[in-house]
Amino acid sequence: MQLASGMLLVATPALQDPNFAETVVLLLDVNDEGALGVVLNRPTQVLVADVLEPWRDVVVEPEVLFRGGPVGTDGALAVARLRDPDEPPVGWRPVTSVLGMVDLDTPTELVDGSLAAMRVFAGYAGWGAGQLAGEVEEGSWYVVSSEAADAFRGDPDSLWRDVMRRQPGMLAWHVNRPVDPDLN
Repeated sequence: MQLASGMLLVATPALQDPNFAETVVLLLDVNDEGALGVVLNRPTQVLVADVLEPWRDVVVEPEVLFRGGPVGTDGALAVARLRDPDEPPVGWRPVTSVLGMVDLDTPTELVDGSLAAMRVFAGYAGWGAGQLAGEVEEGSWYVVSSEAADAFRGDPDSLWRDVMRRQPGMLAWHVNRPVDPDLN
């Protein structure tokens, strides 16, 4: 499948990097210079209200920061879903027709009512030119279509398994694979 903004990267069992084991990454930007995304299923214990107080009433449960990836963890970015794709708010940068990024410097009153859901991510995942395509080719990632709800689940811990289960064929097999193949 072609790498594109809005797609999901699902870590395969071959991916040994602990930053990405059993993760699901939403691609936010893919171009000739590389790719950028956020890990959707790594919530922290830090409340959004404790670090970005104006956004506390905008984020969906769990109302915590998520570890978006190992890069730039001292910064934050927000991913949101629009209520109406024909009425994007100030500070909106589209990723798909309904998913996009919100500039956290935007006053919350300017986005009030226009978002159906929002999450804040500390850090991001990034790849240089050709790097992600190489990782996909070597079998570290599955590239799959996303559903708008994937980024805003109330139970992010089961996201990896649920995304794998809805895939056809052998991808779904990995959900129930034994951790140690010698146990077969």
